[in-house]
This record gives sequence, C-alpha cells and structure tokens, in this order.
Amino acid sequence: MRLLSALPGLLVGCILLGLLLKSRGVLSMQPLSRLLFSTAWKPLKGQFGLLAFLSGTLWVTLAAMILAVPISLLTAVYLSEFAPRFLRGLAKPLIDLLAGIPSVVFGVWGVLLIVPFVARIAPLFGAYSSGYSVLAGAIVLAIMIFPTIILVSLEVFTAVSRDLRDASLALGATRWETVKHVVLRKGAQGLIAAVVLGFSRAFGETMAVLMVVGNVARLPHSLFDPAYPLPALIVNHYGEMMSIPQTESALMFSALVLLLIVFVFNFAARLILTRVERRIQ
Repeated sequence: MRLLSALPGLLVGCILLGLLLKSRGVLSMQPLSRLLFSTAWKPLKGQFGLLAFLSGTLWVTLAAMILAVPISLLTAVYLSEFAPRFLRGLAKPLIDLLAGIPSVVFGVWGVLLIVPFVARIAPLFGAYSSGYSVLAGAIVLAIMIFPTIILVSLEVFTAVSRDLRDASLALGATRWETVKHVVLRKGAQGLIAAVVLGFSRAFGETMAVLMVVGNVARLPHSLFDPAYPLPALIVNHYGEMMSIPQTESALMFSALVLLLIVFVFNFAARLILTRVERRIQ
C-alpha cells in the first residue's frame, strides 16, 4: 500500500525527469535567459524564445480566473445557502453536464458567438479587434472552469456542519452574516483548493483556447490583442516541425516550463492555505 501510495508522486517525478532529459539539447545550446525572455521564435534560425507564449498563457489564464472565480463562488454560495431545493436539484445536473462537454465544442461555440461579440464591443473601448483575442479566450476558458470551481465549492459548503450555522443564527446573525463569518471562514481551505484546481484546469487548456485566441506570436498589450498560449504552441508545432534541429527539445522545454509554473502556483497556494488555517484557528 505504501508503494501504491507513492506511485502518483513517482509518476510526477518521472514526467519531470523525462521532460528535463528531452530539453537538454536546447538548454545546452542557448542560455536559459534567452529561452525565457526572448520573443524570437524562429526554429529555422535556431531561435526558440518563449516569452510571447508565456505572456499569452498568463494573460488568458489570469483574465479567465478574474472572470470565473467571483461568479463561481457566488453561484456556489447561492446554491448552497439561499436557493430553493428544487432549483439546487435542477442546477447541479446542468453544471455536471457543462463539465462533461468536450473542449472542442467550447471552441466551436467560441468561434461562432464569442469571437464576433468581442469584435463588436472592441470599438466601444477604443480598440480594434478581429475578435480572436485574449478576451475571447478568457471568456471561453472561464465558462469551461465554472463547473470545477462551483462543484468543489458546493462540496466544501456541504461539509460545513449545520450545527455551526444554527449556532450563528441563534446568536442573532442574519443568513448572510452566517455565510460570511461562519461558512466562508470554515470553508476557506476548500475554497482555495477549488480555485487552485480551476487555475490548473485553465492553465493547461489547449483546444478551445487555440481556436479563439488568434495564435499570433507577439506580446499582447490589451485584452483585445491576439495571443499565442504555450499549450497551443506545443500542439501546433509538435510533429510537423520535428525535422528542424532542436525543435522537439524546445517544445519539451516549453512543456517543462508549463508544468513548473503549475507547481509553483500550487506551492504558493499551499503557503496561503497554511496562513488561512492559522488565522482561523
């Protein structure tokens, strides 16, 4: 049982080691600073700068999280604490259904509806956009991670003891005060975990974002600019450009960077979680 319990951790270590070994070629030819902070992606010239792709990934993911987290948490609070039972029973299967829709369907929906919508509203903000932009990718991605955050948050709120709610109400607190000072504080640990899961889901999403974000390898400067996320780079180039020297190594290095960023975010979330636990205690 100890061996079986250790397998997931060993698997992660094997993935990291495999990506690192595959990345040695490009790391031995170019300094790490040039790979991470250069915007020049020209495989035929041996230039593999990832800055534009890292920037596109961060822009789309952070914008999606800004859209998704407040809506998801407030939805979970409403369904858990205020919604009638029949509405709660109706909403949960629909949220489960939303979680099971393939990402390519979200991508097609984004191309048909979100991209034209963004193109129409861009002039209202003094910008021009074809619609294929950071904002389009963020909207599609936010909708995709709604179910993850909502369902985990609902489980967290369900786990909070009913006795705590009753005690708060008995002391004269309103329902909202009970939610704010009892339910949210008691469930803070689980809510942070829900946000982390949503971030991990968003950061590595490929197909839907690839279809609506534009795939232009330059630094975005606004939500209406096109971008080129790192997962889309791997999908678009892996296979067809393997004959170019060091291209496979560069793509493996980009996958390694993607994985390490998720690790760093999860580690930072764990530190925040520890502080929250101490404050609650």
